[in-house]
Amino acid sequence: MKLILLGAPGAGKGTQAEKIIDKYKIPQISTGDILRENVKNQTELGLKAKEYMEKGELVPDDVIIGIIKDRLAKDDCRNGYILDGFPRTIPQAEALTEALKPDKIDKVIFINVSDDVVIERLSLRRVCKNCGAIYHMKYNPPKEEGVCDKCGGEVYQRDDDKEETIKNRLKVYREQTEPLVKYYSDSGLLVEIDGTKSVDEIANDIDSVLSKIGGN
Repeated sequence: MKLILLGAPGAGKGTQAEKIIDKYKIPQISTGDILRENVKNQTELGLKAKEYMEKGELVPDDVIIGIIKDRLAKDDCRNGYILDGFPRTIPQAEALTEALKPDKIDKVIFINVSDDVVIERLSLRRVCKNCGAIYHMKYNPPKEEGVCDKCGGEVYQRDDDKEETIKNRLKVYREQTEPLVKYYSDSGLLVEIDGTKSVDEIANDIDSVLSKIGGN
């Protein structure tokens, strides 16, 4: 089962990917996570990507495509995978189609949310520096401000979750990534999901789509 999760930053793609992983036992391939790990470790790729990420801009295609090709070649992707954060542009989508031949993507799940919802979700999101636990200051705050409930690590706001950067990320998304909705709709692969529902309702809607895909 080869899937793409599509949607604006903060649409809930990561949360839904976790649920798909639990049920279907396929890995989530998140370019965001891979890039942040490289930035943290100050690798050559990380240093190159950092200047783009801090501004909320897209990392160049050649860097991202190289990462994805290498990742999909690993053994844990043999039975399928979930692509989260890639492709983000039509040229990336075309490059992915070419790279997968003769295989192809089974479904593209588009989680649709408004900009207002995204801004509230992301600007109030906080992350533990130590274990990566995610909090929301309105819906799921840590018991003690600034301290992770799970490990006691520092809970902070990522630079790309600050409101000014979020607005820029949304602008980039609308200009460069949203055209993928039509691209994949025209190919018959796209399924649109209402991202304003509860987490469990969204998961049920997605599962009803995935359960119809034959085999893994």
